[in-house]
Amino acid sequence: MNLLESIRVALEGIQANKLRSFLTTLGIVIGIAAVIAVVAIGQGGQAVLMAEMEKVGTNIFFVSVDWNDESSHKGFSAGDVQVLKDRLPGITHLSANSSNTDNVRGPKKKKYCTVQGVSSDYSFISKMTMKEGRFFSSGDDGLGRRVAVLDEALADEIFGRADPVGNMVSIGSTPFLVIGLVAKGESIFGFSENVNAYIPGKTWRNIYGSYISNLQGSAVSKEKVQETMEQAVKVLERRHPGVQYTSQSMEQIKQSAGKITGIMTLVISAIAGISLFVGGIGVMNIMLVSVTERTREIGIRKALGARRKDILVQFLIESVVLSVLGGIIGMAVGIGGAFIIAKVAKWPPLVSWWTALLAFAFSACIGVIFGLLPANKAAKMDPIEALRRD
Repeated sequence: MNLLESIRVALEGIQANKLRSFLTTLGIVIGIAAVIAVVAIGQGGQAVLMAEMEKVGTNIFFVSVDWNDESSHKGFSAGDVQVLKDRLPGITHLSANSSNTDNVRGPKKKKYCTVQGVSSDYSFISKMTMKEGRFFSSGDDGLGRRVAVLDEALADEIFGRADPVGNMVSIGSTPFLVIGLVAKGESIFGFSENVNAYIPGKTWRNIYGSYISNLQGSAVSKEKVQETMEQAVKVLERRHPGVQYTSQSMEQIKQSAGKITGIMTLVISAIAGISLFVGGIGVMNIMLVSVTERTREIGIRKALGARRKDILVQFLIESVVLSVLGGIIGMAVGIGGAFIIAKVAKWPPLVSWWTALLAFAFSACIGVIFGLLPANKAAKMDPIEALRRD
């Protein structure tokens, strides 16, 4: 019996037991679909994450105190920002940032949210889009004025339909004049909006204490970021002897995030791939049943001159055909599911064709591996003993 004839016989056997064949391949279908969908979703999410980080800017960097060093308790001083801007030509903007959570009360209701104390440069570094009014100036910061800028989502919640710009809010127990409104912006995956209040850094320190958590800046170019960060750390360590500082660029954060999402996708794909082995065990189980059911057929074929190799190949082909059919259906389900999820999540569907082909090839290998035992059992049958069975 040639290869095409063996495949035809295998397909006829599958067609004769449609339900059993479907249930047999279901594990393969689920495994292939899960692996393809998970990899596509992971790569799509990673692409969106990287694109959003690119929008923020690859020339942005952060300098913070190395809190692993016990001597690093002095932190930053209010004058560090101006000194760094004066000494380092690679810096275009620099902001001293602090944050706390507090109640922000408007005429409609109050909201417990993040209150950020930042410098006037912060709006340029973060590329804020003002919907109304303005961000505070260096003069507002220098004089410690009680002015605030609100995210639009926060303003909608505490003001309702009233215009927030020009009106008062209370942050904690301190009144502030709202001078600007930041246009709504979604988080990286579009699930939530920013809900922050921004006040001048000096004002923040007058209310909550002198603590500055980090310096955030932008360099003249992506190529100058590393050099600028290193220079900033050196200047700060000379100004604050005994204090250790660390720096990190947005590009480094982007690379770390890419590695993390890649590892997560790989781990989840591996877990999903376990179902492929479960499906393979199902194929082996059904093929063993098939061998038992067709014992007399095997005996007749051997009596008519079929060799052990012919019987082995026949049952292996049937096992592979079952697995390959499951792989084809699984590819269709996985690719379709990935496109649907990508559309709902509003990011580009990134179906990795090499993953789909690898999963398909793996399903064929499963057919061979898990079909060997039943095929070998059939091939070893004694024709006389096989013919005696009912």
